[in-house]
Amino acid sequence: MRVAFIVWEFPVLSETFILNLITGLIDRGHQVDIYAHVTGDTENVHPDVETYRLLEHTYYIPSIPQNPIARLLKGLHLLYNNALKQPGLVGRSLNVFQYGSRAASLWLIYAITPFVNRPLEQTRYDIIHAQFGTDGLTGLPLRQVGAIQGKLITTFRGYDISTYVRERGDRIYARLFQQGDFFLANCEFFKRRAIELGCDPHRISVHGSGLDCRRFAYRPRYPSEDGVIRIATTGRLVEKKGIEYSIRAVAKLLETHPNLEYTIVGEGELRTHFERLIAELGVGDRIQLVGQKRQQDLIAILDRTHIFVAPSVTAQDGNQDAPVNVLKEAMAMGLPVVSTFHGGIPELVQDGISGFLVPERDEAALVEKIGNLIQHPERWVAMGEAGRAFVEEHYDIQRLNDRLVALYQQIMRSDLSQSSVSGAFRETPLPEV
Repeated sequence: MRVAFIVWEFPVLSETFILNLITGLIDRGHQVDIYAHVTGDTENVHPDVETYRLLEHTYYIPSIPQNPIARLLKGLHLLYNNALKQPGLVGRSLNVFQYGSRAASLWLIYAITPFVNRPLEQTRYDIIHAQFGTDGLTGLPLRQVGAIQGKLITTFRGYDISTYVRERGDRIYARLFQQGDFFLANCEFFKRRAIELGCDPHRISVHGSGLDCRRFAYRPRYPSEDGVIRIATTGRLVEKKGIEYSIRAVAKLLETHPNLEYTIVGEGELRTHFERLIAELGVGDRIQLVGQKRQQDLIAILDRTHIFVAPSVTAQDGNQDAPVNVLKEAMAMGLPVVSTFHGGIPELVQDGISGFLVPERDEAALVEKIGNLIQHPERWVAMGEAGRAFVEEHYDIQRLNDRLVALYQQIMRSDLSQSSVSGAFRETPLPEV
């Protein structure tokens, strides 16, 4: 199969869930091209980006200037160059009657550029897989004007089905739901939300974000000889990760358990705020912000950790999490976890079995449950074993990638139109995972 991935940015160190899909398809003998709006950090990349030489198969949509005059001048330059190569495609991209503001603003002229610069046969794909709902909104008009061809699948992962919908309105995906071929959600929580917004329930399936359990070696957890209990959190330093509440909870626990160390891995807009908070609480010697880490460095941190905390909350803008990938990684390594009743997380963490769940923004509950694990290290091994088993059963990347290929092939074989689903496809749904 020839598969095109549409993403916002590539490469992104934190988006291993997309990288795992790409490498899994390549390992199975399929060709993958990547189309992105933004060039990511090409200096600090996941090793697989280099191993699979993915940047050689990545094509970028030209950046669109914020300044209206600069945007117009650059757009006119692209229009001229593109028209010399594919005048028919450029003409369709300027059809304001059919494409409205996307044509009038010259957005489509920018968007078609990486396709114009490739031979026509190289932009024909079996599958076009938009990795977020917002990427589906890019893929649909590109397919409509003929810049790219193939069955269009769109995955909903979090921000795109929560905050983005709140900002743009409940009808933002109406046309995509009508004309896209199939849809995926990375948890039941977001699948239900997509259906509420108008997605045909027969054209959406749950496909979780997987991980290669072989890279996250399981190790039973016991108290360390030095008596220090190490706690860790991994995630972007943004509101929906709820890290302020875990900082406050650990600071409170330090009053009675001075043998704690709390390591927070990640970067983001709230770093300065957290630095001030840690200083104000007087716990700078015990709570550390260590920045973004490559996967091998993160694994090394988790390997010496005893308890993992992921205190996700619904952000003020409505942003929510699916089952958090870093939680899966911690559970795969045998860590007991503490997280929240939030988004898709209860689909991953079995409360009282692989860890504890607490209400969002409940500092006291975090203190209680983290404290329970501190006081009862004899529970760590059983919880760690349960977490590892659950991740292996439900989120193993090899199984998920096999299922994705089967889904692609079924969609290619089906008689799906752009507005309806055939009875045959309804009768042979793929199993949820």
